[in-house]
Amino acid sequence: MSQSKSSKPRSITPRAALSAEDMRALTSRLRRAEGQVRAVARLIEEGEPCDVVAQQLTAARRALDRTFFAMVGCAVQHGQIAPEDVSAMLGKYA
Repeated sequence: MSQSKSSKPRSITPRAALSAEDMRALTSRLRRAEGQVRAVARLIEEGEPCDVVAQQLTAARRALDRTFFAMVGCAVQHGQIAPEDVSAMLGKYA
């Protein structure tokens, strides 16, 4: 028995189908996360306490997580992945 296309998650190619506005929003989120990661490196270099570093790492990780989920939402909205395939994608990447 052959599988239908919707049973297999499709690959996501953001540049191919996302609008310019979506790309700007995702890129902006990534730049903010990049700034947070740079700040974490600076805290480590300055010898800040581990709990301060951990707090900032958590913020950076959450920023990346929010970016990931926004990208998944865009992929569904633009038809790159079927809504029923989101759980498989999250299982693979999240």
